[in-house]
Amino acid sequence: MAATACGTGSGPGGRADGRTERVTSLTALDYYTDTTEHAHWGELLTGCGEKAGVAVEHRSVPAPSLVPTALRQASAGTLPDLLMLDNPDLQQFARSGVLAPLRAYGVRTDGFGAGILSAGTYRGEVYGLAPTVNTLALFYDKRALAEAGVPVPRTWDELRKAARATTRPGRYGLAVDADASFEATFQFLPFLWSNGGDERRLDDPRAVEALGLWTGLVRDGSVSRSVLTWNQADVHEQFLGGRAAMMVNGPWRIPALDAAEDLDWGVVPLPVPRAGDALVTPLGGEVWTVPRNDSEARRRKAAEVLACLNGPASMLALADWHHTVPSRPDVAGRY
Repeated sequence: MAATACGTGSGPGGRADGRTERVTSLTALDYYTDTTEHAHWGELLTGCGEKAGVAVEHRSVPAPSLVPTALRQASAGTLPDLLMLDNPDLQQFARSGVLAPLRAYGVRTDGFGAGILSAGTYRGEVYGLAPTVNTLALFYDKRALAEAGVPVPRTWDELRKAARATTRPGRYGLAVDADASFEATFQFLPFLWSNGGDERRLDDPRAVEALGLWTGLVRDGSVSRSVLTWNQADVHEQFLGGRAAMMVNGPWRIPALDAAEDLDWGVVPLPVPRAGDALVTPLGGEVWTVPRNDSEARRRKAAEVLACLNGPASMLALADWHHTVPSRPDVAGRY
């Protein structure tokens, strides 16, 4: 998907030959291929581009393709002026030296939550900022659970019972993302961590028990074997289409769920192993970065746009659109 944000004016900057370089356009790459998300980000990039006096050419590629695409571009020296990365991927790019430190270009990083800021930091330098953050929850079909006579699950045992009770021909009890991708890792981590497991010790009994929860649900038919090929968008479609009574997913799905006329849905924290256990979930969210290129002027303009994307107005707009949480506590308090 691609869209061009129309900007006005131009920006001066230095060139290696001493002449003034005028920057009138920038490029941006992300993985927001969903029509609504792409439009939302296009709107923000348009507005921030106009404030910086540039047009922003906005391109989105499928999530699994983003990192391979960016790595090829880094090798060829053709990275965009603005690159969005899922926060776990930032350190790989920062370590390779292809990202510019944001503070060097006047981007303010004060006021962000400490954990959120650390996600965009490598060896003490901030290379990426996330306007908002998110995590995962359990979405459920109120009618399906009521008809099965089961409560909304709060523990793993209750989840097993509810998934089994709501499974029927044409509908599974639960949908999760279990494909070979970062999205599946993101979905499994809350179950692993909440059980005291560690992703560096997958042979630990607590990790084995967490995986056993998922595999057991597949074996008893409460979860489709097709989850091995589903991403989070597929999980959402299963739930939206009535083919799953519950799903693990994020708040960015809420606008589409609200628009579904025949679905009476609810959402609760993910179930924990045992009553009273603490729920531990990962911090989700994408960071925007400024790749290094041979134009200082382009980097400075890109930094202006990035700062705008991470400003209070943008944070609040994204939070309202996607039901995410602004990355600055003072802004989150106004949401």
